[in-house]
Amino acid sequence: MEYVREQRSGAAEADGTATGPDPDAAAGPDPDARWLALLMHAAFFLLLGASLTRFLMRHPGEARTPWIIALSITLAVLYLLGPVLGSRPTPRRVAWLGVLVAVWMVLVVLAPSFAWCAVPLFYTGLRILPPRAALALVALLTAFVVAAQLRLATGFDPNLVLAPPAVAAVATAVFVHMQRQAVRQRELAARQRELIDDLLRTRRELAATERREGTLAERQRLSMEIHDTLAQGLSSQQMLLQAADRTWTADPDAARRHVRTATGIAERNLAEARRFVHDLAPADLAEGGGLEAALHALAARESAQAQGALTVRCHVEGTPHAPLPDRVQSALLRIAQGALANVREHAGATAAGLTLTHLGDRVVLDIGDNGRGFTPEPGAPRATGAVRGHGLPAIRARVHQLGGTLTIESAPGEGTVLSAEIPLAPTALTTPEDPA
Repeated sequence: MEYVREQRSGAAEADGTATGPDPDAAAGPDPDARWLALLMHAAFFLLLGASLTRFLMRHPGEARTPWIIALSITLAVLYLLGPVLGSRPTPRRVAWLGVLVAVWMVLVVLAPSFAWCAVPLFYTGLRILPPRAALALVALLTAFVVAAQLRLATGFDPNLVLAPPAVAAVATAVFVHMQRQAVRQRELAARQRELIDDLLRTRRELAATERREGTLAERQRLSMEIHDTLAQGLSSQQMLLQAADRTWTADPDAARRHVRTATGIAERNLAEARRFVHDLAPADLAEGGGLEAALHALAARESAQAQGALTVRCHVEGTPHAPLPDRVQSALLRIAQGALANVREHAGATAAGLTLTHLGDRVVLDIGDNGRGFTPEPGAPRATGAVRGHGLPAIRARVHQLGGTLTIESAPGEGTVLSAEIPLAPTALTTPEDPA
């Protein structure tokens, strides 16, 4: 009954007519079940051929010989038709099994030596029929085998009565074990897939939560900063200007004092607003002048800090058709800063160059040096010996967020050229804001 419950889980079995699980589907992904099926198919034809050969050798020229040969061929052809009928236990396939067993029974009645073909038939019946029907078929085939062996014997032999049931029990146990193993393997694989999916989903949710928390924290900080500075200043200006308006005619001096005080508050608010812009954008860009001026300033600063050990030059080619988006300017400046930091700390170079090229629908930033170089790993987020902390991974992330491509050309002793190409099409700049 345990076998019945496993093979018929959730199906009605009181009358023994319910359809069992698809055995071939169960055996399909299981290599052990597939090999067992092939072994049983080979065993059937081997036993059928051996039985026919034995009969022809011991009973040549008998009247039943043509019938035996014809039934043997019919049995082989019927067995070969099994896979053609599909793998599901449909009524047509059950009917095929009934005809196959009937032809075998006739053969056993005419020639008992064909009885041992029952072992592969055990397996076929167990695969196709519902459990109760399959066990009944095994019992019927076993009884035919016992009867056939007793017909062949010259006297009563207990082995002939006990051996066929033992073989049938072994064959059934092997099949049940294989089915249970297949069920356990499928359940284990399903649980593993669920665990992996849960882990991936949890990691995504955790990353999203961390991003949301970081965004909310930054928004809260900015809201507090704006409330304590700009909002308070604007409120004070409003009050002072309203007071000046009320006293403009009666007390012009007081009104002027209110206006002057409001002007001072406006100057302080303007300074605070510029500080916010400075904190949220690269300092060189916050000071005005655009990306080209920021790159020139960066090159001059790097050269000055190196005190003659490294000379950085900046060159701009082409003219942009329109001002570059702020986030593109910010990302390219950060890329240049990160690349020059790698050059300064790892390349051992004496000269480096920044080249900004405007190509209409895209902009390209090249950073080259004459340092020691390295061997880039294709597609790797880092290159051994040429990355500090998050240098190249951060550059790759910035380029990817803008829909661009990053190319690294380097070889030991031949310097390095890093090229970041950013498209300027509107669809390429719709990804989330890149953190500065």
